[in-house]
Amino acid sequence: MENYQFHAPTKMLFGKGQIQQLPNELKEFGKKVLLVYGGGSIKRNGIYDAIYQLCQEFEIIELSGVEPNPRIETVQKGANLCKEHHIDVILAVGGGSTIDCAKVIAGATFYDGDAWDLVVDKTKITKALPIITILTLAATGSEMNKNAVISRLDTNEKLGTASPLFIPKVSILDPTYLYTLPAIQTAAGTADIMSHVFENYFKKDQTAFVQDKFAEGLLQTCIHYCPIALKEPNNYEARANLMWASSMALNGLTGSGKAGAWTCHAIEHELSAYYDITHGVGLAILTPRWMRYILSDQTVDKFVEYGLNVWHLSPHEKDKYKIAHMAIDKTENFFKECGIPMTLKELNIDEKHITDMAKAAITHGQLDQAYVALNQEDVENILKACL
Repeated sequence: MENYQFHAPTKMLFGKGQIQQLPNELKEFGKKVLLVYGGGSIKRNGIYDAIYQLCQEFEIIELSGVEPNPRIETVQKGANLCKEHHIDVILAVGGGSTIDCAKVIAGATFYDGDAWDLVVDKTKITKALPIITILTLAATGSEMNKNAVISRLDTNEKLGTASPLFIPKVSILDPTYLYTLPAIQTAAGTADIMSHVFENYFKKDQTAFVQDKFAEGLLQTCIHYCPIALKEPNNYEARANLMWASSMALNGLTGSGKAGAWTCHAIEHELSAYYDITHGVGLAILTPRWMRYILSDQTVDKFVEYGLNVWHLSPHEKDKYKIAHMAIDKTENFFKECGIPMTLKELNIDEKHITDMAKAAITHGQLDQAYVALNQEDVENILKACL
């Protein structure tokens, strides 16, 4: 296990009715609030009205219409609003896309140049507005971490940036806010949670036993509760466990002490950049193909560990490769049974941009430092297997 620093300072307000604490949390930072949200779901589920009823003493400026893959133009628009209205605090209500957008807005407010500069060069992030979040989708873990991913459609770029200044000060997590999610968002969100865990679980360092046990528990949580949430959308236990798994999967808990680049996220970001698809769907399609592609004498023991500890495959099976393939098959079948499309063709994606996407993944993803190092040809092969 390598040296690391673990710091997860977000105040988490978890459970039914925690939105009642919003005014007290906001006033710690000021009276002028930028409310950032996506479509109309927060108006349909009552969160929007609750915010205005609770926050009558605050001046609220709105930025609505944040895209599922948030665009740099929306970030710049939000930063301009913050500068114009002298905003004190940003309230992001939604899933990871909304929160990611709010994070870069928070930094761009204090930057005079193009907001895209903060995406391509995180060293330019020197100050940021405080952020409070109200989570409405269990997926990205953005409610408790420093990361943000932003898209630029004119150049087909979808890139991540990060800063400790982006970590939300407070996050409100009410599992009942997940009740009205479309089934595909619940499934894709779960795939995203699991992918965050996979990216840290499959790393070269094999000495971080505690982190791997956390990871296996989170994976089992997703496997157990996602089908329940799909069948019973108002099941509080299922929603609560998935929501908490989202936060725990990407707050540093499973990745501390385990160096190396992520793989499937780097490749999927290129799929989203070119085709604007749902992030979790892309990850679900890529993951089992990547697993099969990297299976070898060097990785088979880790896949056996995964199969035995997460999928509870029989320890009496002596063929390690058989166990590994069974574990990968179970992973793919799980996503399929959750209703996620499992080929790129189902998303109307063909071979047209495979070379461009593979080249970009290598350029931006540091895949030479991944669990199994990949070159452009490797990425092309994985993408072709997804067709």
